[in-house]
Amino acid sequence: MQSHHRSEILLAAVLSSAAGFVDAVGFIHLGGYFVSFMSGNSTRGGTALAQGNWLGFTLAFGLVAAFLIGVVSASILRRMVPSRKRMAVLLYVSAALVCAVVLFDLGLGGWLAPAIMALAMGAENVIFERDGEVSIGLTYMTGTLVKMGQHLATALTGGQRWLWLRYGLLWLSLTAGSIIGGFAYLTLNLNALWIAVAVLVLAVLINGRISWHSPGAPEVSGGS
Repeated sequence: MQSHHRSEILLAAVLSSAAGFVDAVGFIHLGGYFVSFMSGNSTRGGTALAQGNWLGFTLAFGLVAAFLIGVVSASILRRMVPSRKRMAVLLYVSAALVCAVVLFDLGLGGWLAPAIMALAMGAENVIFERDGEVSIGLTYMTGTLVKMGQHLATALTGGQRWLWLRYGLLWLSLTAGSIIGGFAYLTLNLNALWIAVAVLVLAVLINGRISWHSPGAPEVSGGS
């Protein structure tokens, strides 16, 4: 994250808030399973198997598979498009969430809508990529909190004072998104996802502004 511009950190914060929102909606809807936190699903799937709960096992690892498909498909998309790679993935994530909520509204969602939500969250993690590796994780915060703690330690021992704030902003954004998503689901059910779609539209606009003001940035040529 140190090499990213402030505008990119803002974009990452907006996307993390959307991820927290979607994960909270999925968590309540599925009764305690996640659409973006795959460590949690892996643990839940393992304990479900130990307890002989085959439905829970299938659900947990089905979501893991959907998330992985999202990562793979978004990575292939980045390789296929010649430019505006980040924008292409943003639009892919947005389209997937629209598909999930439309299926729900048509009464065709069932387990398919949560699977598409997990796919969208997997794809979202490919938005920030450099040299074939994710440069900013958007839907999981354990590593982010570790880096935040490390930079806090650096600041307290005379090093760079404010770099930890970048990591803190991501964590705070995801947490705030999850709180809002929880309340929104209690009112709107899966239709709350329209709010997440609106946030992603905002992210598309922010990314367009970044690209417009930095036409030679790596994202345009395919580096990030």
